[in-house]
Order: sequence, then structure tokens, then C-alpha cells
Amino acid sequence: MGRLPDDAFAQYMAMGPERSYEALATRLKVTKRTITRLATKERWQDRLSQIETQARVRLDDKLAESIEAVNARHIKTLRVVQAKALQALQSYSLDSAMDAVRALDIAIRQERVILGEPNERTAISVEEVIKREYDRWMASTDDGDDDGWDDAASLPSTVGDSPHSDGNVGDEEGEVPA
Repeated sequence: MGRLPDDAFAQYMAMGPERSYEALATRLKVTKRTITRLATKERWQDRLSQIETQARVRLDDKLAESIEAVNARHIKTLRVVQAKALQALQSYSLDSAMDAVRALDIAIRQERVILGEPNERTAISVEEVIKREYDRWMASTDDGDDDGWDDAASLPSTVGDSPHSDGNVGDEEGEVPA
């Protein structure tokens, strides 16, 4: 059995998701108990948890920066399209300017989406949603009583009135007849 190297924790980390004390012990030619003692003494699990948390935070930051960069690039491109469309509107006659109008409309819509502003499809007021839900759940039909029950069919008032009953509530053993 050999002595543990100073970089035992680094080797443990380098093993990736398949890491285990047993696998590290085999690799370093020591017992699992030796690895476990060192891991407990140096708090490997706490260190591993902290490292993974820091890595997730850094990754999230990089992803946010990437999204911001993409959005900035798209905004810049859309503003160029808007400028070209406005130039075209100024130089063309009214009939031939429709392509410029369409380009401008598309660029403005896309810019609003990227900036998180509502467009005509997403700009729904709370009042409209409440009214629609109220109409869906509370609106009545023509007769004013569509609660899903057949009012013509009535439940028997007593057990003996039921067409499936012989008038007895149960037999002698306490069971209800089928």
C-alpha cells in the first residue's frame, strides 16, 4: 500500500461523474478506508458541492451573457433594416413603398419581441382574460339551467321507490342488495 499523493482530491475530481472513493483507492493502490479518512478530514464532499455550485453559477453567467450578446446583435441588425426601410420609404413612390413598409413592420415587431415588449398577440389585458374565463365557466345556455344534470330524471325519494329495489334496505346479514 502506498502513500496518498498531495493531489488526491484533484484526482478524485478529475474522475468526473463516475468518481468514487473505491475507484480512487484502486487507482492509487490504497484501501478505500484510507481514502475515506482523508476525504472526511479534508471535507471532500463539501468542497465538491461548493465547486459544482460555483461552476453552475459561472455557466449561468456565461449563458446570460450569450443571450444578451445575441439579443444585442439582433437589435443592431433590426435597426439597420429599419433605417434602410425608412430610406426606401423616402425615396420611393407610394405604390412601390409597400415592400419598405413590410420590412419596417417586421423589424419593429421583432425588436419589440426581443426587448420583451408586447405585440398585438401578447398584449392581452387582465380584464380580457378574466372576462373570457368568466364567460367560459359561468355563462349559461338558452334555458338558463345547464348544470349538466337531467332535471327530468329524479332520484327516488325512498329506497322502496327505486325500480332496482325490493323495498328492503338490506338482507339479514347487513349487506345492501345489488
